[in-house]
Amino acid sequence: MTGTITDVPGVRVGHAEDKEALTGCSVVVLDQPAVCGVDVRGSAPGTRETDLLHPLNTVQEVHAVCLTGGSAYGLDAASGVMQWLEEQGKGLQVGPWIVPIVPTAVLFDLPIGDSHVRPDRKMGYQACLNATNEAVAQGNAGAGTGATVGKIAGFSQAMKGGLGSSSRRLPNGLVIGAMVAVNAVGHVLDPQTNEILAGPRDESGNIVDSVDLLIRQMESPPPPGANTTIAVVASNAKLGKSEANKVAQMAHNGLARTIRPIHTTMDGDTIFALGTGEVEASVDLVGTLAADVLAEAVVQAVKQATGAGGLPAWRDLA
Repeated sequence: MTGTITDVPGVRVGHAEDKEALTGCSVVVLDQPAVCGVDVRGSAPGTRETDLLHPLNTVQEVHAVCLTGGSAYGLDAASGVMQWLEEQGKGLQVGPWIVPIVPTAVLFDLPIGDSHVRPDRKMGYQACLNATNEAVAQGNAGAGTGATVGKIAGFSQAMKGGLGSSSRRLPNGLVIGAMVAVNAVGHVLDPQTNEILAGPRDESGNIVDSVDLLIRQMESPPPPGANTTIAVVASNAKLGKSEANKVAQMAHNGLARTIRPIHTTMDGDTIFALGTGEVEASVDLVGTLAADVLAEAVVQAVKQATGAGGLPAWRDLA
C-alpha cells in the first residue's frame, strides 16, 4: 500500500509542472475504462466534459481524468492527455475513430509565479508519460504546484496549498483513494484536532479564521473564480453512472470538514468519482469512505506543501 490513490488497482497518476512558473497538471490514467461521475459545488468552475458524465447521457466510461492549474487556459492540458491516449489506442470507438474521454477541471493559480506560463498540450502529454502506480508525489507537485489557500484577506496574506492523496483498503478488497489540489479561498483545518493548518494571515503573520474575517468584513473578498479545490476519488467498486455521481456528491463532505468556507461564489470546487468495477459495495459505503479519504488528502496537501512565490507553507509556521 502506498497510502495514495494509486492503491486502487488499475489507477496510475502522472504529474508535470513548471517549478519556476509555479503551475502544473496531474493526470489519473486508467488501465481500463472506468465509470465516472462528477459533482460541481463551487460557483466559478472551469471544466471540460462534465456534462457527458450525467447519467442520462450516452458515454458510460472515461479513460483518464485531468486536474490542472492555469485557470481556463489550463484546459488545454487535456488535449495532450487525449493525444497520448489516442497513440495508445485507448478511447471510445466511434466507427473507425478513437475518441479518448478525459474529464478535466482547472484551478486558478495565475497570481503566483509566472501567469503567462500555463499547463498546455505538451504538459498534459508529459504527465501521461510520467504516470505510475507508485506513491503519488504530494505538496508542490502537479496541479498543486501553484495552489494557495487563505486568500480571503488578499493574496499577499495567503499561504501555500498543494496536492494531497490518501487511500483506504477494507478486508473485502474494496480500495478507495483520493487525490486533491487544494486552492481554497478559505482556511484548511485538521478535522481530528480542529487546528487551522493554513489560511489567511494577519499583519503579524498569525493565521486567522476566514469565517471571522467574513463576519467582521475586515477585507473585501477576492474576485469570483480566483480559487477552486479540485479532486478525484477512485475505488474498485462496481458503480453505475448514477452511483458514481452520488459518490462524487457525498465526497464533498470531505471538503466541508477541512475547508472553511467552502463552495463559495469565489470557488469552483469540483470532484470526479471513478469506479473500476471489481468489488461489490454499497454506494453509501463508497461515498462515506470517499469523504473520509478526501479529508485526509486535503490535510496531506497542506502538510506536504513547501513555501513558494513568497508565501509560507504549514511546515514553515509549524
